[in-house]
Amino acid sequence: MTMTCGEATIRLLARYGISHVFGIPGVHTLDMCRGLTGGDNAGAVQHIQARNEAGAGFMAEGWARATGEVGVALVISGPGVTNSATALAQCYADSLPMLLISAEPPSDTLGKGWGVLHEITEQKKVTEPITAFSATAMRPSDIPDMMARAFSIFSSSRPRPCHISIPIDVQAMPVDEIWEPVSLPGRPTCPQQEIAAAAKLLTSAKAPLIMVGGGAVGAASEIRDITEMLGAIAVSSTAGKGIVPDDHPLSLSAAMIKAEGHAVISAADVILAVGTELSETDSFAGPLKIHGDLIRVDIDPRKISDLFPARLGIVSDAAPAMAMLKEALKGHKETISQTHIANIREVRNAIDATLNPTEKQHNKVLQLMRDHASDETIFSCDSCQIAYTGSFTMPMRKPQTWFFPAGYCSLGNALPNAIGAKMAKPETPVAVVVGDGGFMFTMPELITAAEHHLALPVVIWENGGLKQIQDDMDIRAITRVGVEGINPDFELLAKACHCYAERPEDADAFIASFSAAFNADRPTLIIIREGDDWLK
Repeated sequence: MTMTCGEATIRLLARYGISHVFGIPGVHTLDMCRGLTGGDNAGAVQHIQARNEAGAGFMAEGWARATGEVGVALVISGPGVTNSATALAQCYADSLPMLLISAEPPSDTLGKGWGVLHEITEQKKVTEPITAFSATAMRPSDIPDMMARAFSIFSSSRPRPCHISIPIDVQAMPVDEIWEPVSLPGRPTCPQQEIAAAAKLLTSAKAPLIMVGGGAVGAASEIRDITEMLGAIAVSSTAGKGIVPDDHPLSLSAAMIKAEGHAVISAADVILAVGTELSETDSFAGPLKIHGDLIRVDIDPRKISDLFPARLGIVSDAAPAMAMLKEALKGHKETISQTHIANIREVRNAIDATLNPTEKQHNKVLQLMRDHASDETIFSCDSCQIAYTGSFTMPMRKPQTWFFPAGYCSLGNALPNAIGAKMAKPETPVAVVVGDGGFMFTMPELITAAEHHLALPVVIWENGGLKQIQDDMDIRAITRVGVEGINPDFELLAKACHCYAERPEDADAFIASFSAAFNADRPTLIIIREGDDWLK
């Protein structure tokens, strides 16, 4: 059976288990579009039309955040690649398995600077710094090898994004064989003696602490058990929220972003850090100070001895390592004193006491959402002040339910992330939490959500612009510049985009709007204005 290379590429994606791709078709992707709609391929992979390639990339990111599985964006060459590059960088920073497949100008023009359509003389160099690998297929036979490389990275190592470019003439070349996926390798596991050494350190500790990040989501059950067996305090990054439920008596949630949490971390004599970079972006309160013995468990060997060198470094996927550690700790049961629990409660109360008037308004809305959403609900957040507050005040009880772009701190991800998550998990409730400034970055994706009848509450915190930067300028006595642009009429905007809109005037109206939005036939914008009387 003969098909074009573009058709064969889509067929191979389906054989790797890909069911959806996000993108915008163009003249340079027509043969791949043929693969989405024609012949035996028809319907095997569903194409979701975004309104900008940035949105397509963020949708693929949302798919990966929600499931841990590969999210795929399919875009044109040139502007398609540069538009989607922010999502690639976010996935790189947060270790998410995203595959970008793009077109490229004809192979005989590459690198020559002839001024052909969508020309970037070396397109792969645009994405090389923000991917595990970026490559151009110069012939059809390159594609199965590149796909095997990408999916092997996703399955066996730190799951950073990959980019495969296919020139327009290569897409049109005939393929006479059926490309098959390769058998994928598993993730690394560690020797038993390393786990035994970790168990010995932890059981001899007087003040053990467990720090978890996004790389630990597959080991949530084991980590909860280990926390209780050791009587250890658990602290998470924003990506690790819910691995140990944030309102568990031993949990300080994402307290590493607060000074009060730093004090607890500094006082620990043995720290087990699982699947976390311990990076600057995990803290809003300056550099971490780690004084105790550090045990690091990470799939990436480069993390073992970087900014915080480990006394004991274990290169392993979190799930098998934590299963082995739980077994090694069997029989050890720490009696958790009421004093210990009281100390944790005291730290939580101290954090609550530091909330400023605006954060208290945030917290009122956040707690209403928490009280009227299931534990399975995914909250897809943008880089905005209400999400900053929620990172340490809003309890998550399940992993992969708090989306926050901590690593790259981009704007505009929240809505398209939610679309990707809802496409991946249609039965799971998904809500958007976004500031008015960040919402405008990818606002046109409302049309995409409406087109697919997605029940998404989109909670917009309206504070008149880029409030965090306003505050930073005010603190440093800098005259405000470029941070106070006007907003659209969000209710009229929602109507124009075939969505519902509500502007609640009290808590009961907010609860009614928020709850109803999960069962609507399209998105609902719920606009909350900072400073409204009912928030005070």
